[in-house]
Amino acid sequence: MITYKEFNKQEYRNALGKFGTGVAIVSTKNTANLPVGVTINSFNSVSLDPPIVLWSLNKQSPSLQAFDETGKFVIHVLSQDQLDLSKRFSSRIEDKFANVGYEFGQSGVPLIQGCSAVFECTTWHRQEVGDHILFLGLVENFQSTEKEALLYYKGRYAVGAELETNSI
Repeated sequence: MITYKEFNKQEYRNALGKFGTGVAIVSTKNTANLPVGVTINSFNSVSLDPPIVLWSLNKQSPSLQAFDETGKFVIHVLSQDQLDLSKRFSSRIEDKFANVGYEFGQSGVPLIQGCSAVFECTTWHRQEVGDHILFLGLVENFQSTEKEALLYYKGRYAVGAELETNSI
């Protein structure tokens, strides 16, 4: 068995915060066809061919069962004007979708309006890793707008600024 060094959790979290990420909401529906959603900043592209994305959810999340049962989810990359939605979907309120503009997409999963980008996915693989579950999703449909994405950096919301036009 591998033994890991005991880290100061707050210092470790602060170090991880040096890597800026986008802010997203992942939605699905439960067995009663009610919308379920959570705020994440653990979203990445894994593959272009086939188109696969990855995100993670804490194993203790009350939303985990809905994501497991449905096998479908939508990742909404939030735009800069959706900071309130990020806070709403990271809270413990009961009906996170109350007064939120959304419709049901191709897969029957809620699509939140006004996002920078949206990816409709089918769960391709699920893997337990530490205190989280990794979800790999096969992207079946996507939309992209000109809206700038909301970012998260050093434990705070942020906006991006282009430094150079060359891509990685």
